[in-house]
Amino acid sequence: MELIQVDREKCTQCGRCTQVCPLGVIGMDGHGPKVIRQLCIACGHCVAVCPSDALDNVNTPLANQIPLEKAPVLDADTAALFLRSRRSVRAYQKTVVPREKIRQLLDIARLAPTAGNSQGVAYHVIDNQNTLRSITAVIVGWAEEALQSPPWAGSPFEASLAAQVASYRQTGRDVVLRDAPCLVVAIADKNFLPTGRDNTHFSLAYAELYAPSIGLGTCWAGFFEACAAAGYQPLLNLLNLPENMSITGGIMVGYPQFTHKRLVDRNPLQITWQ
Repeated sequence: MELIQVDREKCTQCGRCTQVCPLGVIGMDGHGPKVIRQLCIACGHCVAVCPSDALDNVNTPLANQIPLEKAPVLDADTAALFLRSRRSVRAYQKTVVPREKIRQLLDIARLAPTAGNSQGVAYHVIDNQNTLRSITAVIVGWAEEALQSPPWAGSPFEASLAAQVASYRQTGRDVVLRDAPCLVVAIADKNFLPTGRDNTHFSLAYAELYAPSIGLGTCWAGFFEACAAAGYQPLLNLLNLPENMSITGGIMVGYPQFTHKRLVDRNPLQITWQ
């Protein structure tokens, strides 16, 4: 089957499909759009932009695309308020998050932009409380070892990490996963790095932004990521991932225990022009 099919009766030869194709796969001749090179990345732009439903693509079928009369765009003030009000949540209710809600969250995360539409990010979800507690314990053990030498020893994070370790040892307080009921671990094929890690950042950012709309809170699992990046075997043994998969990120997920009443500021904007 040809990569693209064109309904010549519907096609107005507007050329939009040729203009939005990132790799110039589609060209125009006297009969309308046609494939001029076989480099399709299945982004779906060509089908989505056609105003007359005249074009189909076997990689991104018209039948699978959702009609959109007008793209929903928030007004600037609402968008700014929404983005500024998102908070990193480190205090969670003890309520279990239904797996269907996590699926809903990640079904949006998978739609995030990726390099050349390469995608390639999968998710390993941990919601077993015993496993989560074990993950915290082994990461604290890693931190104690890491603090004995560079790059952590002598780094700007040394004092903070040492304080967190001391808090865990003295009180048992979960300083790693913050008693979150769920940990979402992003994974990608080891042969797909570093693109897989970059794609993961977009994906988890989507998850963090979407989470409040379904009542969830999130926080980037920084200690977890650092331990995983170090290849700490006790952590890898706990996760028991396929041999070809690498950890590319992680976020804690749960129902927030508190609501925030104010917007917090950040450092002043720094910008240069040329």
